[in-house]
Amino acid sequence: MARVVVDVMLKPEILDPQGQAVQRALPRLGFDGIADVRQGKRFELEVEGPVDEAALARIHEMAETFLANTVIEDFVVKVES
Repeated sequence: MARVVVDVMLKPEILDPQGQAVQRALPRLGFDGIADVRQGKRFELEVEGPVDEAALARIHEMAETFLANTVIEDFVVKVES
């Protein structure tokens, strides 16, 4: 089985309140020097059979219609070895 990862992140122009909360907390916890924090989602898919162009197209369609809200989120599909 192959693993395909779909990383979903808010678009840069969309406010990220969870990322901002983490960013504000870091200095209080002793972690200085972090300029920005963005929070996202990671989906790891175990794929039966080969990850060919057809399988990647189907996963891309899944990400676009189900895993990400493409109005406010971007996503990247990657095959892990």
